[in-house]
Parts: sequence; structure tokens; C-alpha cells
Amino acid sequence: MKYDLIVIGSGPGGYVAAIRASQLGLKTAIVEREHLGGICLNWGCIPTKSLLKSAQVFRYAAHAADYGVKVNGTVSADYAAIVARSRAVAEGMSKGVQFLLKKNKIDVIWGSAQLAGKGSVSVTDAEGKTISVPASNIILATGARPRELSNLPIDGKKVIGYRQALALPKQPKTMLVVGSGAIGSELAFFYQSIGTQVTLVEFMPQIVPLEDEEVARQLERSFKKTGMKLMLKSTVEKVDVSGKDCVVTIKTDKGTETQRADIVLSAVGITPNIENIGLEKLGIETENGRIKVNELYQTNVEGIFAIGDIIATPALAHVASAEGIVCVEHIKGMKPEPLNYANIPGCTYTTPELASVGMTEKAAKEAGYDVKVGKFPFTASGKAAAAGAKDGFVKLIFDAEYGELLGAHLIGENVTEMLAELVVARNLEATAHELIKSIHPHPTMAEAIMEAAAAAYGEVIHM
Repeated sequence: MKYDLIVIGSGPGGYVAAIRASQLGLKTAIVEREHLGGICLNWGCIPTKSLLKSAQVFRYAAHAADYGVKVNGTVSADYAAIVARSRAVAEGMSKGVQFLLKKNKIDVIWGSAQLAGKGSVSVTDAEGKTISVPASNIILATGARPRELSNLPIDGKKVIGYRQALALPKQPKTMLVVGSGAIGSELAFFYQSIGTQVTLVEFMPQIVPLEDEEVARQLERSFKKTGMKLMLKSTVEKVDVSGKDCVVTIKTDKGTETQRADIVLSAVGITPNIENIGLEKLGIETENGRIKVNELYQTNVEGIFAIGDIIATPALAHVASAEGIVCVEHIKGMKPEPLNYANIPGCTYTTPELASVGMTEKAAKEAGYDVKVGKFPFTASGKAAAAGAKDGFVKLIFDAEYGELLGAHLIGENVTEMLAELVVARNLEATAHELIKSIHPHPTMAEAIMEAAAAAYGEVIHM
């Protein structure tokens, strides 16, 4: 059977692209070698959020007295049960993707895929049997894996990547996490919250280096309150795993020191999966380890497209999904509008949560903007006070000349649920005035958006 489209990889880019293609009447197949839903759904976004929810519930229970609730007996974290719940959530979501593909009449071909030639995909199954599948168009959506440093080799037992961190055989007493991006910070917070003593090592002067400096400092304070140890401007030089535990040599701005830990988690980024998929056979161009594409995800070879973590765009699930939709609509001839990569939301699901879109204050000033900055702390929010979640703030950056919202940076409880308003506002080119004059419901955490906008223009009421 010849397909109109074959998608290689069923992560949030691949399966979304396949479903959209089927909706548009394209005969579609998806090739997957392991799990429907890809890494995000099975070993990333979803199971991580399940672990973090368990940590949050544990923290609530441990501080129930703060809310006037008595808990009889000892509150403890059952690590095995927490992991089991996380795996069950991931499995349920994977079955959901399976249902969606079946509902949309998308064929699933199990195995490892390679480009066999223009308009042809070779798929080898677990038993070594290979078939050739023809297609008019092919989308590469093969995702990524943990990046491995030469001085921090992952053995899967003592030195682990994020995948092993989601389902360790037992909870470690001590853990050293290398890298404080979203993955490192989330897993560091999870383990610290349930009783593991965590040391978080970051090369840059602040944790979550891509975030606004004020947001990073607030998260640092919150992490330190939990007892987590932070080592900034520090580099892991080597790890000795020959003994019972890991002996980690760390270079800091004050010299070299050693730390001991049961487990070392390497969270220093990702490596795109572009090997062994036949790129060289067709002469598909790459640059810096990623596939080169145009704004509609076409490679230099006609009929071959690429989306998600394997191209030079933000490695985020929602970005891959959006790219998949644009790519398929282009294949169908619909002339979709290219994505605006300056308006991509980013979220980190620690407690407090982080949410941001657009420029940081520093980046806006470096770009030459005269800025107005409005900031509203959750200590002044009635809803935050009632919820016992006063850590954090909303910070908005506006162009002083036109009132354009240049960036938004939030830290606090449930701020990841608040960010979409600001993404839409930027997409519609809303000004500070329109945010101020849009009535926000009371009492809500989202009122802080209106108040932060008002603060930038000297109109804030509740501060």
C-alpha cells in the first residue's frame, strides 16, 4: 500500500501530525519502535508531572496543620507506590494515543525505520524482518535522548539520565543533579520533596539559566527552603563509581571539592536522534547535529520533512505538535502561517512553578528597547494567601513607546495555567492598557497579571 504520508516517530510531534493528516484526508501511517506517545508521554512530560503531583500531595499532608487539618499518624512518602502511579498514568495516556490513531484510521507500523530512498521507508521489526513502505511524503519526528558528557558517562545505575530517574528501584538517600534546566530542576525538586538530600550543580551563575534573573533568584530561595544544596558556577569534572557510592569531583569558582552521592543524575540537555535513519543515503543536510529545514519544515530533499527535537527549534512537546500541524497543512496545500518562535511559552513544574514567554528584561534592554516593568507579588494576592501559596510574583515587560508586551515571567503556584492568557495577548498584539482594562475575576491568582500590568504604569491598586 502506498501512503500519502508516513510519519517516523509517534511523540507529540509525530502523532499530532499523523492525526491532522488523517483529518485532511491523507492516507497516513506512523512508524514507532517502542511506545506510542514517544518519550514525552512515556518517559518525560507526563510521568514527571505525576511524580511532582505526588510530591505536592506529600508536602500538603506534611503541612496539613498549617491549614487547620489534623493528620493522625506519620505522613511518609511511599516511593514504590509513587513510581507505580506515575507508570500507570503514562500507560493510560499511551493507550489514549493508540485509541486516537485507531479512531483516525492511521496505520501503526512497529519497528525501526530508515529512509530507503525518495518516497520509500524501510521498517525492520523486532524479529529482524524488513519491509519497504512507499509514501508520497515522509515526516521525520524521531525525537531526542539525554545528552551524555565525556566526563559524565551514564551507566544507568549510579550515573543516570532522566529516564532512569523516573523509575529507580529504590529511593536514594542522596542525589547529585547536574544541570538545572527544566528536567534537572523538576527531578531535583521531586526527590528533595520526598526526603532525598539533593545537591543541584549548575555551570551558569543562576539556576534555570534561560529564565529571567529575578525568577531564578526566587526559585533558588524556594529550593533552599526545602534543604536543597545549590552549587552555581560549578562544573562536574569526573565521577568515581568504583565504590559503594559516587565520588564526584566538582570545580567551583572557589576551587575544587568532592561530593558523595548514592546517585548522580545527568540533566545537561538532549541529543537529537538523527543517526541510522538514512539521512546520508538521500543527502539530507544537517547542521550542528540537527536537520536543516525551511519555515515549513521541508528538508533539502523534496517530500522529506522534519519536526520536533531533531531540528533547530525549542525542544518542547507543544512546539513539536504545532510544527507537525503546520507541516501537514503545507503538504496538503493549505498555505499555513509559519510559527512565531518569539512567542513560545515555556513551563517548569517545580513548586513554585515557572512560566515564561517572550523576552527577559535583560534581553529586551540589550535589544535596545526602552522598557516599563511591572511586578506584582503573590504576597499581595488574596487567593494566594488563602491557598497558602504566597511565594512568587508576576513580572511583565512592556515597550515604553507603544505598550507592547515584550515578555512575561511568572513564578508561583499554578502559574503554568495562567501563561496562556499572555501568549494569546502577545499573539493579538495586546497592549498594557488592554490588560489593565480587561476585568479579571476575583479572587484568582490571575488577577496578578492585571495588577502587574497596572504596576508598570503606576496604576496598581493592591500594592
